[in-house]
Amino acid sequence: MARSLGRVCLGFHRLGALSSAPPPPSLLTSSRSVRTIFAPAILGLPSFFSKPRDFSLPNSSWGSEMMRLYKHYNSQCEVEMEGGEKQEGPWQRLPSYNRFLKYATGGVYLSKIIQSKARLFTRNNRDTGATFEYVLFFNSEEQKCVAIFQAGHLLEGPPGHVHGGAIATMIDTVVGAHANIVSGPVVTANLNINYRRPIPLGSTLVIESSLIKKEGKKVFITCKVTSSDGSKLHTDTTALFVSINISHLLLGS
Repeated sequence: MARSLGRVCLGFHRLGALSSAPPPPSLLTSSRSVRTIFAPAILGLPSFFSKPRDFSLPNSSWGSEMMRLYKHYNSQCEVEMEGGEKQEGPWQRLPSYNRFLKYATGGVYLSKIIQSKARLFTRNNRDTGATFEYVLFFNSEEQKCVAIFQAGHLLEGPPGHVHGGAIATMIDTVVGAHANIVSGPVVTANLNINYRRPIPLGSTLVIESSLIKKEGKKVFITCKVTSSDGSKLHTDTTALFVSINISHLLLGS
């Protein structure tokens, strides 16, 4: 963990000549915070000078099943001990923003106007509930990551059902975040998805990933997408991620 944190910090230092603002001290002192921030495809980096919107919090588009599952996992993020004291529970909710870093790969070559409009793919629609509505929770004890996903009406593929590419996007989002948390910055090397059952638009789904093993820079993870009650299996997936040096990713080297 210390080595991974060191690589991330080194990446920030190398990026210093490009970035207009240094990372806050909290990012350099908490390995948990650093790994969460660099989860690919799900977590953006909020502005250091303003309060960004956390897209993993409930909004008016969330249906009853989405809220029920959110409350179930969120209630396990903090537990009350004897005497009324509270402590961290087995699950951690992962915050989610709509931007990553000002200077991502290739970003140094883009105009400032384009840079300012850059958004994460799963958080780029202002029409609440139209595309990807999701929240992720991580359990360090069980080495599992769970996402509650509500499929919006703009994700249609087959008539009345979710596009396979949108499903793959959410799977990559979840397993990528999981791999990042357990191994530091990673990139997807292989994603093998078996589509078992079509997903109706508007459905609330549970996406659950489990760590299989780590071998050097390689992280192996499995994932399944089920109905909210777990009775229907929609997809099962095996994924391979490879650890990278964050400076190589951000500077495009």
